Amino acid sequence: MTNDASPDVPVTADLPDSPFHTTGVDHISLIGSNVEDTIGFYRDILGMPLVLKQPNLDAPDMSHLFFDTGDGRMLTFFVEDEGHESHRGPQRNGIGSVHHLAFRFDPERIEEIKEALDDAGHFFNEFDRGIFHSLYTQDHNGLVIELATDKFVIPDDRRAEVLAKAQEIRVEAGAEYAREEDLEAALEALDIPVEPANLPDASSGAAGLE
Repeated sequence: MTNDASPDVPVTADLPDSPFHTTGVDHISLIGSNVEDTIGFYRDILGMPLVLKQPNLDAPDMSHLFFDTGDGRMLTFFVEDEGHESHRGPQRNGIGSVHHLAFRFDPERIEEIKEALDDAGHFFNEFDRGIFHSLYTQDHNGLVIELATDKFVIPDDRRAEVLAKAQEIRVEAGAEYAREEDLEAALEALDIPVEPANLPDASSGAAGLE
């Protein structure tokens, strides 16, 4: 039995009847502690090229750092030029706050990624999230960073369609959350080749859903 709070709300990849539609993520901007640590984590550990560094147009005493997340979409940071000490303690989560950022990774490199995080002193947790596999760590300021990969190869231009179909299948099955078999069935139903990723076993990490 599912626990969906609003079962009558349609979950679909169809475009909604809204005044306009976005065409994708351009960039996400966060407040950084200092330039050195920000570059040290996002460029030197996660491997995001620093492609632009300029003054913040709204506050010239701050630097604006642009990192390419891997597909041309940007993650940017506003950092005061004098900087602040980084703080890897827990963040204060509340309405409107950022819970975590998630980035994709190549599943064939999962062991290299885990080794790199370990070598850099960034503790991580590894979970099987049903339709995807995730590593969770923290950046230099305690922001939770998820590195996620799909269990199967999904064409980018059909990703929303596949997830919506997996949702439909899991609801019909009465499953609590989307499972690997729901994703596989969705690919088959949409005539998309089923190409599984080679990933290690891991717990779901979901309370009460093991």
